[in-house]
Amino acid sequence: MPPRINIPPVTRVLLITLIFQSFLSAAIRYRQWTEHADIVIPYLTLVPQLSLIYPWTFLTSTLVEGNVFTLAIAGVTLYQGGRYLERAWLSAELAKFLALVSLVPNILTFCVMVLFFTLTRNESWTLTVISGTVPVQISFLVAFSQLVPAHTVTLFRGIISLRVPRFPLLYIGIVTALSLTPLLSRAAFWLALFGFITSWTYLRFYKTVFPDLDSSQPTSLRGDASETFAFAEFFSGPVKPFVAAFSDQIFDILVAMRLCTPFSHAEMSAGHGERMLQRGTGGARAEAERRRAIALKALDQRLNAATGSAANRSSSQPPAQPTGPTVQTQPQTSTQTAMTSQPGPMLGETKFEPDNDEEPGKN
Repeated sequence: MPPRINIPPVTRVLLITLIFQSFLSAAIRYRQWTEHADIVIPYLTLVPQLSLIYPWTFLTSTLVEGNVFTLAIAGVTLYQGGRYLERAWLSAELAKFLALVSLVPNILTFCVMVLFFTLTRNESWTLTVISGTVPVQISFLVAFSQLVPAHTVTLFRGIISLRVPRFPLLYIGIVTALSLTPLLSRAAFWLALFGFITSWTYLRFYKTVFPDLDSSQPTSLRGDASETFAFAEFFSGPVKPFVAAFSDQIFDILVAMRLCTPFSHAEMSAGHGERMLQRGTGGARAEAERRRAIALKALDQRLNAATGSAANRSSSQPPAQPTGPTVQTQPQTSTQTAMTSQPGPMLGETKFEPDNDEEPGKN
């Protein structure tokens, strides 16, 4: 029997929707094709002049490709990137991320097309088809830049070697060039640009971080405050200082407008080490399991210590009061001798051994 292909649920739905809508769009355009007319489908793709009465197209048009070439690239991207991110983030978080990077770039590109029509009075701007997985593809590249920032991709037997954070801007450049050809529409550049900004902003400031059970980071930690995911890291060395200064000014403006919240020192120090460990080492899962095992062992010993100390206090209390035992202490004479025969070692083991066990986890 051939091996079964395991595709997570959200990725499976994306692939099915992409194939169905793209073939449906192709069939409609084939039946209505004429030599002297450009066919648009306003109820399936987003067309600024015609699609306002079909509001679902602001979301669903992302999963419509206009030709076989872009459909093949979109299918491979969703299959590979969707499976990886869904297993890293879980299905609900991936679905939220995809909805955001599909809806926001489409809305902003819609506004840009209307703005250009207002400035030029050229109706072709409002008849531009806004569709395709371009914002999803670049958002996947941004997510990979967060997860594996130090990873280097080598192409053509070492002729080209690029770190993962360099790929989003390279992708924008390729999309810009292809938008001058029939393969992509003039809206593709804006979809790529807004998809890049939207995905980075969400991952940097708003995405919920799963807390580590044996660390002191708060459970409500959001975003990624690490320096490896700063906006300037997507740019090459010579322009990086200028981009960093400019982005800091923009961030200060957004903070003043209360659109962004600056990271606290606790947030920057709490999750930074764990996130870097998970992104930079191959044995991160084993290390996390080891630390959790140490934490559970220490918790179990502390519970035993609390139980033992409570029993010792209850058994040692009657001899400390010479005024006369109560009715409850009389049947405990034999038990008291057994429990207090070795008080020193039990108390020493339960009180100090957890701290010694926890020391390796801190290094």
